[in-house]
Amino acid sequence: MSTSLSPERFAAHSAYSDPGRHAALLREPDGIDEVCAVARNLVFHYRGEASLLRDDRRDEIHSRWVSVILDLDQERHPGPLAGPRPPGDRVAGCCRDHSLLTVAMLREQGVPARTRVGFAGYFEAGYHHDHVVAEWWNGTRWQRADPELTQENHAFDVRDLPTGEGTPFETAAEVWTGYRAGRIDATRYGVMPDSEFSGPGFVRLYVVQEVNHRYGNELLLWDGVGEGIDDELADELARLLIEADGGDAEAEEQLERRFREDPRLRPTDTVVRFSPYGDPPVTVDLAGGPPVRPEPAR
Repeated sequence: MSTSLSPERFAAHSAYSDPGRHAALLREPDGIDEVCAVARNLVFHYRGEASLLRDDRRDEIHSRWVSVILDLDQERHPGPLAGPRPPGDRVAGCCRDHSLLTVAMLREQGVPARTRVGFAGYFEAGYHHDHVVAEWWNGTRWQRADPELTQENHAFDVRDLPTGEGTPFETAAEVWTGYRAGRIDATRYGVMPDSEFSGPGFVRLYVVQEVNHRYGNELLLWDGVGEGIDDELADELARLLIEADGGDAEAEEQLERRFREDPRLRPTDTVVRFSPYGDPPVTVDLAGGPPVRPEPAR
């Protein structure tokens, strides 16, 4: 494998995982269990813990950049990230934010890491909710963890998730491939049962999300991406993702080249951000990077 495709390149921060002035805080957690615990300590799930979400803080779910999430946290709780936060004082977010914070801490400590987009079958019997988990290079292989979970009441290792179609967490590429082969009922995959955000079209969009997250464009799950992708291109992307996961360097190189060169696969300067609350979509400037918030007085 060429040096350009080595896992070490995933130790570099993306624009989204860069902690900015908070970098030193991300170097404190020691080991994957502590890293995941810190991610849970900083963010509560806007839907899973909806009772904690105040009206004046509902837009926190759009924070997007780790530096902004940490700005919000440090304004309320200056100091180490492991210090207890009352649940309602955590930053409102979702699985993407838990996993991106985990990845940011690992990258800041020199560990190759990335977010993976797919579907989890362990939140509700008979249904697979859209989900993001963290993945890091343990020195010999890529290992996945769900930072939202603790080990209690789970038969699988939540810090070393099984991989492949039919496992508790399946990547979007695996679900799409299984659906196209007739092995998977895609109507049982989405945001929630009976939602318009479910089914084959939704899974196809998440294949494009998975490609973006793999290469450091860790979009919000409600960012508009992949609308112009047809089934055949989704088939190709899913195949390349699965082959790259299997260690095929040529597939990895081809997939990343497609991502960099095909404007249909990724937003560049702007993105249309939709809303899980049903609010009107807005166009977000990405080229300017994260907004700079004044440093709180100490």
